[in-house]
This record gives sequence, structure tokens and C-alpha cells, in this order.
Amino acid sequence: MSQGLEKATPGFLVWRLSMKWRVAVDRAVAPLGLTHAQYSLVASLYGMQRGGERPSQRRLADHTGLEPLYVSKLARALETAGLLERTRDPRDPRAVQLALTEQGQEVTARAIKVVHGLLQQLLGPLGGLDSPRAREFSRDLATLLDAPLDHAAMDSESDKEQS
Repeated sequence: MSQGLEKATPGFLVWRLSMKWRVAVDRAVAPLGLTHAQYSLVASLYGMQRGGERPSQRRLADHTGLEPLYVSKLARALETAGLLERTRDPRDPRAVQLALTEQGQEVTARAIKVVHGLLQQLLGPLGGLDSPRAREFSRDLATLLDAPLDHAAMDSESDKEQS
């Protein structure tokens, strides 16, 4: 284990790992004209489109965990770059649907391959992407992501500490 990390809290380790991953993906997809956040958006959209879905910006925000306003900003930039198109939802004129352009599909497919290779490297110490340890790690992460946080209880604890 890295020096000094053996006594670190799980929260600090998750933060460090997420920062390591963000920087690595940013560097890996930069030659394709993407940032990590843009990659997260187009890769998610790519998968949803392959499943026959044409999601709204809101649906994509929910799927990625990004703020809807940030998804809108990213989508506008990706539209300007010719990678996706934004259209009004015929069923809800307030909603904007997203779809990758042909160029967007090509760039995204290349980016997914690059990031997949990066993921293999990251999970190498656990035996690689398809190893039992990596699958268990993914299940543990999904469990943590699914666990709701009780913000009212957290605020109450914070109030007690300040008293």
C-alpha cells in the first residue's frame, strides 16, 4: 500500500482513487478532443442509444450522476463539436433529447476502447477487469452508490458537534 495510506479513512481512499481515475481518463481521451466529463456523457449516451433509447438531458444526468445544468453545458459543447445533437422531445416540449451524431459514435467508440485499456491497467492489481476480485470490487462500489445518505441526520450530527 502507498506510504501513509494504510491509516487513511475509506472516504479519503475513495476520493484519491476517483481523482487518480479522473486525471488518467482526462489524459487518455484528450487526444480525441474529450474531457473526462464529456467522455462520461458520450459513453453513457452511446450505451443508451445502443439499447434503443434516446434519453433526455435529465435522464442522462440521472444516469451519470452529473448535475442537470452541467449536462446541459456539456451537451452544448459536444453539439458545437459535432458529436451530438440536441432536439426537443415531441412528447414534452420542455425536455431536450440527446443523440450522438455519426462522428460522435466514431469518437466515442474509440474513446471507450482507450478507457477500457486504462481500466484494465487500474484493475491489474486485482487480477484485471474480468477477475473475481474486480467483480467483487464493482459490487461493493455499486452497494455504496446505492446506499442513501440521510442528509437530515448528517445535519443533526453536525449541529450537535458545534454545540
